[in-house]
Formats: sequence, C-alpha cells, structure tokens
Amino acid sequence: MADSTQSEFDIVCVMRKAIKGKALAYHLAENPMEKDYEPLIMYFPYEEVLSTREDIAQSYPWWRMFFDGAANFKGVGNGAVLISELGQHYPTSTKIRFPYTNNIAVYETCILMIRMAVNMNIKELLVIGDSDLLIHLVQGEWTTKNVKIILYLQCVKELCNKFIKIEFKHVLRIQNEFANALATLSSMI
Repeated sequence: MADSTQSEFDIVCVMRKAIKGKALAYHLAENPMEKDYEPLIMYFPYEEVLSTREDIAQSYPWWRMFFDGAANFKGVGNGAVLISELGQHYPTSTKIRFPYTNNIAVYETCILMIRMAVNMNIKELLVIGDSDLLIHLVQGEWTTKNVKIILYLQCVKELCNKFIKIEFKHVLRIQNEFANALATLSSMI
C-alpha cells in the first residue's frame, strides 16, 4: 500500500555513498589537460605571504622574527618565522595540546622562538608581532596585574639579556600574515 502523503511528483534526496575510483579515472581520461593548461593560483601566493608590505620588508643588518599564537575551538597553536640577514626564512609551527588563552599562546610562541634564536647563537634580533599586549609590556609602556602574564613577561625579559641587541616592534595583523597562518593551521591540526 502506498503512502498517501507522497505523490508521484515529490522530490526525494538520496545521499550518495561514495564516488567510485573507476568513475573518477574515466572522467579524467575523457577530459585530458590541454597544452595551454595553467595551474590554479594559490590562495596564499608564496611571495605575498612572506612579504610584509611596509618598512619591515627592508633588509636589516640583523635577524628578524615574526611570531603569532592562535587559540580557537579546535586547539592552540603557534607559528613564527626567523629571517636571516640574507633573507633566508626559517618557519616553524607547533600544536599545543592543552588549553591556553590567545595571549598566553602568543607569549609561548615568542619565548619558543627567542630560545631558538639563542640556540642559533643570534646576537641581534628584531622581534615583530601583532600582539599589542606583549609588545607594549616588554617595552615597559604598559603594566599588568595578571600573575600568569607577569611570569611570561619575566621569562621574555630574561631571554632578552642573552642578546647584544634586541628590539620589539608592533605591526598590524595584515603585516604578520605568514606567522598568523602558521599559528592558525597548527591550532587546527
């Protein structure tokens, strides 16, 4: 007996279980690439992601470090890139397996990369980030009563004593997009 609520003109959606590999192979065989085929342009072109658009893009006589941390519903991650005097890029990112706030993630990233610079025997470093809190606290322009942040701040300042010259510079988020992308990607893994 047929269901009285359905008519012959009703639309029924059925989810497809899987795409057969054979069907995909047939499709690719029937649609070969033409000689003038050009690959898709990447969303983050390499040249634009590594550029910073302002005076930071100039060559500096010392190393530079871009850093950022990301905390979201998927997790916490940090991303940074060290750039040598010759312009060589050394990107790094890590996933943190326990919950943090975004401010703590930024401090963790900064400390990790400054320690890396110390281990690489770098003596002059320009630290560049988009965290107002970290940059202004390290420069002594702001103060905080947050005990956790104070401990991180003390650690950053102790590490700064290992350099002949170290400076901190605040930039806009758009100027820190490579480190931001690394942090966001590592947080989502």
